[in-house]
Amino acid sequence: MTLTFDALADRARSLVAGGGRAVLGIAGPPASGKTTLAEELVAALAPHPPAGLARGSWVVHVPMDGFHLADVELDRLGRRDRKGAPDTFDALGYAALLRRLREDQDEIIYAPGFERTIEQPIAGAIPIERPARLIVSEGNYLLLDTPHWQTVRPLLSEVWYADLDQDTRLDRLIARHVRFGKPEPLAKVWATGTDELNAAVIAATRDRADLVVPADLIHRVGTPPA
Repeated sequence: MTLTFDALADRARSLVAGGGRAVLGIAGPPASGKTTLAEELVAALAPHPPAGLARGSWVVHVPMDGFHLADVELDRLGRRDRKGAPDTFDALGYAALLRRLREDQDEIIYAPGFERTIEQPIAGAIPIERPARLIVSEGNYLLLDTPHWQTVRPLLSEVWYADLDQDTRLDRLIARHVRFGKPEPLAKVWATGTDELNAAVIAATRDRADLVVPADLIHRVGTPPA
């Protein structure tokens, strides 16, 4: 049976059917459509909460990208040329945020965001208030089973894997690098070098996902109807 966006939305909504808080993770390589899928899910779900929950505020998008280490710290560690690799994120900090969200004890929690125009994390950018029941969080390494990152998966209610085809993904990735300031030759080198090494690490985690979102569906997400 063909997977549909509506089926994804229903599955996400069911995670909080009992009224508790859940965190849905969306993993995948760079430019695989994770962010667009997360944003479209939140937009579609917000007006249609499960019974007993308030419209809008019950679902929130909290990207993992806010846990990029700042460039000044990457310089100190000698990792600036590998920005985007697993050890260039604060994995334990991300896990601590997920733990706080799952514990559901605070009136408001602030998560960091990531500003692509300056390629830097921004502290306290995303408010998650108490009525939020479903948190949608996307990132590259949610399924990675290595020290630090292995603390993440147990805190996620489900993890989906965005499985976009390689050619489209690379085209999108190069275009994104160019859009945010890299000259096209450098964008191609970065996308097929540093990014591709990271993509191979991420692809090896695909089988650990609860659900694989196929390329044909990802192509349709965010595309206006004809």
